[in-house]
Amino acid sequence: MGRAYQNRKESMAKTSDAKAKVYSKYGREIYVCAKAGGIDPNGNLALRGLIERAKKDQVPSHVIEKAIDKAKGGGGEDFAIARYEGFGPGNCMVIVECLTDNPNRTFGDVRLCFTKTKAKIGSSGTVSHMFDHAAILAFKGEDDETVLDALLMADVDVSDIENENGMITVFVPHTDSFKAKQALQDAFGEIDFEVDEIQFLPKGSTPIAGDDIPLFEKFLDMLNDLDDVQNVYHDAQY
Repeated sequence: MGRAYQNRKESMAKTSDAKAKVYSKYGREIYVCAKAGGIDPNGNLALRGLIERAKKDQVPSHVIEKAIDKAKGGGGEDFAIARYEGFGPGNCMVIVECLTDNPNRTFGDVRLCFTKTKAKIGSSGTVSHMFDHAAILAFKGEDDETVLDALLMADVDVSDIENENGMITVFVPHTDSFKAKQALQDAFGEIDFEVDEIQFLPKGSTPIAGDDIPLFEKFLDMLNDLDDVQNVYHDAQY
């Protein structure tokens, strides 16, 4: 599986470096998570993990608190997850993950990003079978064998584990995310996770070159400028 998640984070950093945009995306995701599973992070593990990740990305406390207060009210927008798949410039595979209160508007906006960059949006399942829907947990450590043993003892299905530069990175199916975190904390105590995310990781890569490179970067820019877009996953390599 390798370090595909790092490639994605680097591409997002290049195309979505405006703090206000990052705050807005976290605020929306926290609101949806709190509304669905409760506003108490101690009882809503997904919310707790999301808040921890937001703080690591330097999202101010007032942005987090505002999103939770909004969810506490019970009213407000009704956001739903929407995913769109297709082929980007250079025929690379792309998954666009959104939170939307108007699927028709969002689909139209995302489709425009595809058509304006000579890309092709497809139906559900077009490329997702070429990605692993994985949870990624990274933390400081040296003994990956002990980590693996702890996860296997807890019946966690470990897809991959890396040990590099004093950092252990564990990849598990997204459905095992909470079980994996609990197993690690039971075995090693409180862990400060450097990475705690669920992503679509490509199983391979599609090389792009020439004119497709600036076109692909324009494609990412357009997608990440959309308020409804939360994440863009791809297998492009250049």
